[in-house]
Amino acid sequence: MFALVDGNNFYASCERVFNPALNNKPLVVLSNNDGCVIARSNEAKLLGIPMGAPAFEYQKLFDQNNVVVKSSNYALYGDMSNRMVNILRQFTPDLEVYSIDESFLQFKGFELFDLNKIGLEMRGRILKWIGIPVSIGLAETKALAKIANKIAKKFPEHTNSVYSIDTEEKRIKALKWTEISDVWGIGRRISKKLQAIGVHNAYQFTQLPDEFVRTQFSVVGLRLKNELEGKSVLQLEEIQPKKNIATTRSFDKMISDLSELKERVSTYSSMCAEKLRRQNSHCNHLMVFIHTNPFREDLPQYSRNIIVKLPYPSNSSITLSQYARNGLEAIFKEGFAYKKAGVIVGGITPSKDYQINLFTNENPNHKELMATIDRLNKKIGSKKLKLASQDPVRTWKMRREKLSPNYTTDINDVIKVKA
Repeated sequence: MFALVDGNNFYASCERVFNPALNNKPLVVLSNNDGCVIARSNEAKLLGIPMGAPAFEYQKLFDQNNVVVKSSNYALYGDMSNRMVNILRQFTPDLEVYSIDESFLQFKGFELFDLNKIGLEMRGRILKWIGIPVSIGLAETKALAKIANKIAKKFPEHTNSVYSIDTEEKRIKALKWTEISDVWGIGRRISKKLQAIGVHNAYQFTQLPDEFVRTQFSVVGLRLKNELEGKSVLQLEEIQPKKNIATTRSFDKMISDLSELKERVSTYSSMCAEKLRRQNSHCNHLMVFIHTNPFREDLPQYSRNIIVKLPYPSNSSITLSQYARNGLEAIFKEGFAYKKAGVIVGGITPSKDYQINLFTNENPNHKELMATIDRLNKKIGSKKLKLASQDPVRTWKMRREKLSPNYTTDINDVIKVKA
């Protein structure tokens, strides 16, 4: 049996753990630079606030309905997610962290146990120990566990937020209840294609011939069909090395000056280099992109990216910054107000597999220099030592005007209790 444990309105729930005054109030969490809504409490959903709603467009609705608005606090959310995962590992070692608020668990050898009871125990322990409400779906396959989780979340008063699809009758009933567009792994394009041939729910999808599904929707679609039929073909996934690492940011103001953009790109490439060094990897190419603000239709629009191949694998901030700035110069155009830029490094390989080039190689002093920078930044504070191409004074931060304290990751923000 598989279980899918999902934190309810996770970001909003994390905010409420340390500020109970937010309970029962409409609450939304905004994306980077307080741009758009990325999380909503149930009360906010009832007001009709959609996911992705631009904050400036909904400000009047926020004011009229006393909606509490919070900036995204990823340090807090990430730490709470780790705590939730550590609790789940107490129940089974077979666990896959699917996202920051979702984890799949597999229960091998639990045939004589009441898994619904275990689900209730998991939910109770998470709620008691870290204050996060979760919904849990149990089933023979991961796809069915997704549907069971949706039922648990939709009908908490009947399921106690834990639902198990453990009989054929429950499976068929759940599939008939699930709209095809809500099935895990079926996107908008495929759901429209299925609806056009009369398939409107998950059960109707399972009634299609295998060969038709494989031909029309590839072997991936056939695997999903098998999963919905109760045949487990998707196993827990192990953590894989990253194929690319990205550092992208929207600016707190629009930038037209090339030198300012160069500083940003230099900082982003340095951050990517730090991440590479932390996981003992090199990259072989990088991509730089810039674009204007698509919401400012009154301004001219421009968007461009470029892939720069490195002459040798590197995780040096100096090297990556140099080639990223070269790439920026190649795509930059005067006369535009840029709102976002980013650097994405790819072709990632382990540092131990470094292939020496006969003609061109990186300065060997970079390795020791980068190690020294990382060690000192860790000791005296992150971002204290920078490249000359970075602003030595200004620390570029996202606009987060409604940021909550880092209750669990910053000693200065720990709640003080007066006895």
